[in-house]
Amino acid sequence: MELPSKTVIHLMLVSNKVNETINATLKPFDVSIQQFNVLRILRGQCGKPANLKTLNERMVTKMSNTTRLVDKLIIKGYVKRETCETNRRKIEIYITPKGEKALSSMDIAMHKNDKHIVQNFSKEELEYLNVLFNKF
Repeated sequence: MELPSKTVIHLMLVSNKVNETINATLKPFDVSIQQFNVLRILRGQCGKPANLKTLNERMVTKMSNTTRLVDKLIIKGYVKRETCETNRRKIEIYITPKGEKALSSMDIAMHKNDKHIVQNFSKEELEYLNVLFNKF
């Protein structure tokens, strides 16, 4: 097998393994990777609203079902959706205190998961790996 093909296959295998471990870590919280990502984006807004376009642009995995992701988070009480007072056609999305609290718990679990995933790498190897990933 040629080196480029071997490399791409390895990247795909690593990607699948990382997704599996993240899914397993988030399962007890009953959220998907994409829902977790939406919550993190909303927290990063620091109290300012986001709209569906903003969420979709900042998603790690670009998706067309951002509305459905937000709807599921609303049902859980993690986010709220409001109509903009100055532009009735604009929908504003915020993270709720319940969502902030849940996200804090998820962060702890994800931090442990992240450390577990890269446990076989030294700090220097991780730094170099990130340099290599930046070439994409």
